[in-house]
Amino acid sequence: MRAILLVLILIVIALIGAIASGFLNINQIRGAQAPAVSATHNGIQAKGGQTPKFDVETGSVEIGTRNATVQVPQVKVVPPTNQAQQNVTANAQ
Repeated sequence: MRAILLVLILIVIALIGAIASGFLNINQIRGAQAPAVSATHNGIQAKGGQTPKFDVETGSVEIGTRNATVQVPQVKVVPPTNQAQQNVTANAQ
């Protein structure tokens, strides 16, 4: 039960974020009308009524590739001189 509630909360948060960022735009273009309900000795009858109509526009995400030239830094390894190696070995003894 908690997992379902968590998923529903995440869906609502994602929907709010999509609308707030302009990625999702929902406009109602036709309003709803309740049906005319009448009660007779034969029962209850409902006539008419209309469901609302919405215009939904979503943003688009384009994914592609492109060629690019990237400069890579050069790494130079400079070996120690013989004098530096002799000092290290002399200190180690």
